[in-house]
Amino acid sequence: MSTQQLYLNGKTSRFKEWLRIISLAGSAQLIVQATSFACGILVIRMLSTQEYALYTIANAVLGTMAVLNDGGITTGAMSESAKAWPDRERLGSVLNTALLLRKKFAIASLVVVLPILFYMLRSHDASWMLSCLITLSLIPAFFATISGSLLEIVPKLSQEIAPLQKLQVQNNIGRLVLLCICLFAMPWAFIAILASGVPQIWMNIKLRFFASRYADFGAKADKHINASILNIVYRVMPASIYYCLSGQITIWLSSVYGSTSTIAQLGALGRIAMLFNLFSVLFGTLIMPRFARLPPEKRMLLRRFFQVMMLLFVLCVVIMAGAWLFSVQILWVLGPQYAGLNHEVVLSVLASCIGMIAGSAFNLYSNRGWTINPALLIALSLCTIGLGVLLIDISTIRGMINLQLFIVSSEAIMHGGYCIFRIKKINS
Repeated sequence: MSTQQLYLNGKTSRFKEWLRIISLAGSAQLIVQATSFACGILVIRMLSTQEYALYTIANAVLGTMAVLNDGGITTGAMSESAKAWPDRERLGSVLNTALLLRKKFAIASLVVVLPILFYMLRSHDASWMLSCLITLSLIPAFFATISGSLLEIVPKLSQEIAPLQKLQVQNNIGRLVLLCICLFAMPWAFIAILASGVPQIWMNIKLRFFASRYADFGAKADKHINASILNIVYRVMPASIYYCLSGQITIWLSSVYGSTSTIAQLGALGRIAMLFNLFSVLFGTLIMPRFARLPPEKRMLLRRFFQVMMLLFVLCVVIMAGAWLFSVQILWVLGPQYAGLNHEVVLSVLASCIGMIAGSAFNLYSNRGWTINPALLIALSLCTIGLGVLLIDISTIRGMINLQLFIVSSEAIMHGGYCIFRIKKINS
């Protein structure tokens, strides 16, 4: 067999392998995202505008708590786990070290964020009792998230997609069933939050059992690994604190300058972005770990980076075309109280597309242990937000979405440019 034939056979084999993996992961993720989207629509339709606005605020705060609790720990753990792979004892040491750090960060996150949540709920006419119930219901959901992302590192690195996808499917189906049972009887925001957190606890137990095949959880936490992870945390944490605010900037601003109905509209349109989770999860499961494991070769990394960006760009063009053609049908799904937001729904999808590209670029370089100088990142981002607020009228729902679009566009340029910059520095 000639060299050319061997080359073509190798290409064909790799293509078939990728097609098999994507088909397997894609079919399961389609079920996961379909049930997740159904959960979101169920919550939108079952809760009143007032209750859904409170639910939106609580979800924004939950995201903030998750970011504060992580602070770069998952990024550092992924980087260290990729180096430790496939040493079972060292991998267990990495995970135990990261889990211990997360427990320490959890209390600080609760102390800082929960009083802010309570104040925001009260400012939007939630009673003292309802504010307390929503705040307390967030705690189980929060603790359910603090270990899940770390335990998922193992199946991602091992590229054993099927078990992870199976657990995600079961988790989302369980959540949908609980929401259906609970919301029809008690259509309140805190019930929706509780019903979302319980299945995640069950999934974390299963994930730990799976991860034990590759990682020895009996291994002790290592001070050198701890130092390596903290080194990344110290660089990422300032940016993480900033992203706690900027990632939900429209919700934060709406809670201060907007009405309760504006918050509900932003939350409802944001639910459409859940459809993007299919591609984000596939990216995080299939592409990001492989990019993290690539050898430090400038030409190869640049080629892979531009291939990933081109794939995302084509995907976003297709998604935007669908949003423009079917905006009326999308709004019908959300419910009659959100009818007439045709232009806003297209803008919201565009912002989500650009945000997906920005987040993908960030994940590509951060999981190789690269970080932007936090002072530079925050300065540039704050200038962008300040400029956006000055130029855009944020008193309306359309203005809020335009601000979000302005911010994510600058982030896409910044993260994409930094990734290229770091790759070009290799071997230079």
